[in-house]
Amino acid sequence: MDRIKRWARQILAHLDIPLLLVILVLMVFGLLTIYSATASGGFAKLDNQLVNMAVALGIMVAVSQTPPQKLMRFAVPLYLTGLVLLVGVALFGIVVNGSRRWLSLGFVRIQPSEIMKIAMPLMLAWYFHKYESVLKLKHFAIATGILLLPIVFILKQPDLGTSLLVGAAGFFVIFLAGLPWKIMFGLGAAAGAALPFAWNMLHDYQRRRVLTLLDPSSDPLGAGYHIIQSTIAIGSGGPFGKGWLEGTQTHLEFIPEKHTDFIFAVFSEEWGLLGNGILLLLFILLIGRGLMIAAAAPTLFSRLLAGSITLVLFIYAFVNMGMVSGILPVVGVPLPFISYGGTALVTLMLGVGMLMSIHTHRMLVKK
Repeated sequence: MDRIKRWARQILAHLDIPLLLVILVLMVFGLLTIYSATASGGFAKLDNQLVNMAVALGIMVAVSQTPPQKLMRFAVPLYLTGLVLLVGVALFGIVVNGSRRWLSLGFVRIQPSEIMKIAMPLMLAWYFHKYESVLKLKHFAIATGILLLPIVFILKQPDLGTSLLVGAAGFFVIFLAGLPWKIMFGLGAAAGAALPFAWNMLHDYQRRRVLTLLDPSSDPLGAGYHIIQSTIAIGSGGPFGKGWLEGTQTHLEFIPEKHTDFIFAVFSEEWGLLGNGILLLLFILLIGRGLMIAAAAPTLFSRLLAGSITLVLFIYAFVNMGMVSGILPVVGVPLPFISYGGTALVTLMLGVGMLMSIHTHRMLVKK
């Protein structure tokens, strides 16, 4: 019994309680909203999400016990494995709904681009840590190459949402490593000049998403349907919402993908502006806590990794709420810890576990 108590205390010692509490509250909101969005289908989705959450929490706990020094050892192998799997997808991947994103390994089907959401910040944080004492402009150029290589494969799948998140994870590491502002302004100007070429490289459905953002009413029953219905749901929630299980847009099946990408519309309709304010406060607390952990991290590797993971959580929330509200194009990004699904949740909790590891092992890391 004493051994079990010591083991339990050791596990709890490596969990950041404020961070965990915020995530658990978000998950409860997620379960309530998923049930409301899928009530007509019984408890199947809710049961599946409970399993997803249990697995994700288990992974988070396991990673939180792992010191950052050991996490660093996985950086290069994980990145190279992800890159090889992305090449495998390009050559042998399974086509689903016109996109080649999945790879069958016989006993399981995986989406290698998800691996890159964690492998990318790990790899770049390791790279900058290795060359911390001699950082020059060439190192930032090499880091950019490391970032762009997998993004090219992900864009060809095509998967704009995942490429955005992987790109953001890598960019935040490069930025936090000290990328000079004049380089950033130069890259911004170059990106602006390249917009016409980038527009021509987009797929037809991606162009329609951008044009629909500017004028959803141009195709109200087609490309604009998602945005029109989600904004109606958000607006109809009013100050205090219609009440749990009382959303008319939700239960009359007007909201598409209502338990995944557009779950924020369901939440807004039922909980209103007050609920949205609470949700935003929770995300602010989550991101603020992550930034505090990054600021207190003792090594460059842990600071870059913690900062990148935290800012990617912000990008997840900002992009999802923005696209559902009609201020950003629809790119298929879930709302963190709220949307239904296992793959994204496991990826997010893996990142949270790394944050906890960085914070609770900070006194054991040699500077």
